[in-house]
Amino acid sequence: MEMAILFGSMLVLIIIGMPIGYAIGVATVLTIVTSSSIPLTMVAQLSISGVNSFPLMAIPFFILAGLLMTHGGIAKRLIMFFDVFVGRITGGLGMVAIVTSMFFGAITGSAMATASAVGSFMLPEMTKRKYDVSFSSSLVAAAGTIGIIIPPSIPFVIYGVVTSTSIGDLFIAGIIPGILMGVALMITCYIIARKRGYRGSETRYTFKTAWSNISSAFLALLSPVIVLGGIYSGIFTPTEAAVVSVVYSLVIGLFVYKELNPKNIYRALYDTMVINGITVFMVGLSSGFAAYLSISQIPVKIAKGILTLSDNPIIILLIINFFLLIVGCLIDNIPATIILSPILLPVVVQCGLTPITFGVVLTLNLAIGFCTPPYGPNLFVIAAIAKVPVASLFKTIIPFILSLIVVLLLVTYVPWITMVLL
Repeated sequence: MEMAILFGSMLVLIIIGMPIGYAIGVATVLTIVTSSSIPLTMVAQLSISGVNSFPLMAIPFFILAGLLMTHGGIAKRLIMFFDVFVGRITGGLGMVAIVTSMFFGAITGSAMATASAVGSFMLPEMTKRKYDVSFSSSLVAAAGTIGIIIPPSIPFVIYGVVTSTSIGDLFIAGIIPGILMGVALMITCYIIARKRGYRGSETRYTFKTAWSNISSAFLALLSPVIVLGGIYSGIFTPTEAAVVSVVYSLVIGLFVYKELNPKNIYRALYDTMVINGITVFMVGLSSGFAAYLSISQIPVKIAKGILTLSDNPIIILLIINFFLLIVGCLIDNIPATIILSPILLPVVVQCGLTPITFGVVLTLNLAIGFCTPPYGPNLFVIAAIAKVPVASLFKTIIPFILSLIVVLLLVTYVPWITMVLL
């Protein structure tokens, strides 16, 4: 009965348009009032203690760093750099967009920031080279999903806080899956480009021009090296790394590339406050939600229910992946992570996955949702940039989604992919 009240009321509130953070809190309070003797003060206490977390401070700083780098000219220089190396391959501009997304994702930790930054530069150029606008838009939207798998990753920070898993280990575990996503998208791009006759760039770089592009991008390429190298070497924590990233972004954007100005900085600060306010609000209320789940042993009951469907771990993991892909089509990755992590973690542990591997699997499922209708925020961002109807991307995105699902299955059933670097 209590599960029906909790999840039923939450679903109804979300459907009628209530923000997910509020829906989580109201559903928790309603269930406690009707089905439990737990004092309501617990919700308020845990909501406050839930955001009193040092690792959560990484989120606003990574968001700010990504926005500063978007305005500071880093995306443009990364594109120029990779065009030197892969631009002449069949479908070369698509390849450049994918590889740039991988590196920009290693700076921002955000799928939408990656898609919008890369798309704003690449889509006009791909249109000039006679690429079909639906194809190029779908490719950039799919490539943007790498932004939350390649470390640093904001969803990994959320998952780490919710499940008490090492954020540094999650970052390391996301490296190979992120690279595999890029490779899968590049293979798909090459096959489609060859079929449609999208030739590579005809630009022949002289040594001087090539060196100019490479040297100009050197400091942009150095950013993820400093941030991730500092984390993995133990010099600073992920939270401290986020602050370093902000300082580095400011210095490079203001004094080296000289593309940051007071207006851009103000806009970046404003957007950071808005995004972080929404995120932290959901995390706070989810703490009370998660505590009630634990006290009522709802995750244990759900785990037992799922395990009765089959005694084969392969089938159970397949069911969970299918469920998460559906969720990713409908709900943003952060609230989905907050709600589902404590529920599904006991199930997957019994199926042989570690909490670290499941963190990557969960995030990868929800990342695919960024380019999957009807929610697909990357599709809306890219459609706005390309000035095309969102519906025009629904067909062309399918091959890229299928390639990402192949990577998802590999990550799920080959734990070595996430654990080998730990």
